[in-house]
Amino acid sequence: MKQKKMLSLTLYQLGQLYRQDLPELVAAAEASRDAADFRARLGEFVSRGASAQSDAGEQIRLLIDYDGQQVGELSTGQQMPVQTLTLLWRFLTGTLENVEMRTDLFIDLFYLFKRLGGLELPPLSMPRVRSRTERWPTGLDSEVAEIRAENRERMLHLLVQKIENRKSTPSRFRFTGEMTYEDKYRQVGIWWNDFRFHLAMAVKSPSELNRFLGNSLSAETMYLLSKARKKGMPFFATPYYLSLLDTGGNGYDDEAIRSYILYSPQLVETYGNIRAWEKEDIVEAGKPNAAGWLLPDGHNIHRRYPEVAILIPDTMGRACGGLCASCQRMYDFQSERLNFEFESLRPKESWDHKLRRLMTYFEEDTQLRDILITGGDALMSQNKTLRNILEAVYRMACRKRRANQMRPDGERYAELQRVRLGSRLPAYLPMRIDDELVGVLREFREKASAVGVRQFVIQTHFQSPLEVTPEAQEAIRKILSAGWIITNQLVYTVAASRRGHTTRLRQVLNSLGVLCYYTFSVKGFSENYAVFTPNSRSLQEQQEEKIYGRLTAEQAAELDAELDKGGDTAGRIRRFMRRHRLPFLATDRSVLNLPAIGKSMSFRLVGITEEGKRILRFDHDRTRRHSPIIDRMGEIYIVENKSLAAYLRQLGKMGEDAEDYASIWNYTHGQTEPRFSLYEYPDFPFGVTPRVSNLELE
Repeated sequence: MKQKKMLSLTLYQLGQLYRQDLPELVAAAEASRDAADFRARLGEFVSRGASAQSDAGEQIRLLIDYDGQQVGELSTGQQMPVQTLTLLWRFLTGTLENVEMRTDLFIDLFYLFKRLGGLELPPLSMPRVRSRTERWPTGLDSEVAEIRAENRERMLHLLVQKIENRKSTPSRFRFTGEMTYEDKYRQVGIWWNDFRFHLAMAVKSPSELNRFLGNSLSAETMYLLSKARKKGMPFFATPYYLSLLDTGGNGYDDEAIRSYILYSPQLVETYGNIRAWEKEDIVEAGKPNAAGWLLPDGHNIHRRYPEVAILIPDTMGRACGGLCASCQRMYDFQSERLNFEFESLRPKESWDHKLRRLMTYFEEDTQLRDILITGGDALMSQNKTLRNILEAVYRMACRKRRANQMRPDGERYAELQRVRLGSRLPAYLPMRIDDELVGVLREFREKASAVGVRQFVIQTHFQSPLEVTPEAQEAIRKILSAGWIITNQLVYTVAASRRGHTTRLRQVLNSLGVLCYYTFSVKGFSENYAVFTPNSRSLQEQQEEKIYGRLTAEQAAELDAELDKGGDTAGRIRRFMRRHRLPFLATDRSVLNLPAIGKSMSFRLVGITEEGKRILRFDHDRTRRHSPIIDRMGEIYIVENKSLAAYLRQLGKMGEDAEDYASIWNYTHGQTEPRFSLYEYPDFPFGVTPRVSNLELE
């Protein structure tokens, strides 16, 4: 049966389908006294079948083992009953208590039991993958550029009006009295290339957003955005980023960008009660976080792993170039630790003193060797401020290295090897990458390289190939010219998860010298329901699309060696792909950020809720070091916030063919992919102490 028809069946029609296609299963249910008897009969049914030892058989046995049990759901901290097969028994015997129950659970189970009978829905063919990839335009295409040029011209007139009507305008962007309208228009066109102009002119209200989008937003959307504003949700979108949208709706599909700007009903409804998904981000003075790490007072350092910690400065780096609707730090925006009040975020005199104290934490820690400066957004800090932060990092690295010379081999502390700056500005506001910033980056790299730092990374976030514009291309070129590498993290939203979309993004980024790092599943709380993509789709993409860019061990070593040579990173990557006939480089790992224990895609399906949401049992990533606390955590369970059926219906509303995704039901367990060698830490020429500092396990 076609997917589209399957997704529209009623409970009665689905019951008839079970009787037609799975008569033995229905007979077992009808012969059972209760759910326990049904589980026993299912166990016998599975064991005597031809697929008893198959993956399908193992999957059904897992559902049998967990049915009637309770699991501790990690993200909510609540106990959850698992009654997958109990509900199936009630459905097949006509004893469901909720007669209005959705069909999603029983659609999922139908495919699981059909697999037991040998049905494997075929994966998408390579020609189909190619055709689905080629349909996505990039921001470098001429047709896209024409639409955006029209957007820019329209917005220049709006910006002239905005400056004329503002009661207080930054002196840098103010008209003089003798200027004609043509002079003003021409001047705004010049200012358009200044990132500070876009920050100063950013859209901060629903009505202004609609005006800049050519009054194209529906009344329903405007009502929702007005409701969001009343609840205190911030709005912040630069004219440049808004110019990337196709307001006419006929030029190109911009949903992957649009879903980052426009808030969903679930997000608006939940705002004010959003909980922190990353439990280790909740810090109490003097107490270890959820991962067991002791941290300095405040919210400047976040940590879950022994080797790396995040630094969030008390600067404009606590702001962003825009607010992403699926932001993992929405909790911090809600609490106003992150905001867009730039004047209040300028570093105070006390910041320099605090920065020294934070650097002491890194200096005196036995295992830290990697610092990720982010926010907010690291590149929102002014060049002078960023230079001061990097100088403090450099001096800390020098002191740590000198102190190590006094320690015997085997007792030395890990020294700083990697410095990363987390920023979405290459996509949100690429004009920020100016020559002065490039000078700051180059200067730091030259100094820090001399004291053992070997990896310098701008960790950015392009969400769509449409964000890769000529301006972004130039920003990427400038960063690479400073000797830093660029890695990309993608959030796997529904729009980004459409067939071929991520493949196309990898292609265009690789061609410019950017390596892909992570493909993140959206955290599954209710506020992100609209953008959440089930992890089964992530696995499907990994096995059916990403596979065509997968590197052999020999190729990975060769690419790593090429990148280590430095200079012309983009050229080296392009030549490598041509030499090995690779359409792109699958250097990214598909993962879910698990609360308090790191990233993983190692899971098994152990149950399905009444709403059809899959219950997954996760294991942590065994390929890297974690806090020892993971050995005390026991089994890890996460309930996804959307059923596979609901996800496929959502794709259908976006114009996708559900048949392209038919094999998604096959993906019931995953294994975390190995890390690309560039992302592994280099070996030290000395023995590091096994002692772990700043750790307290209850």
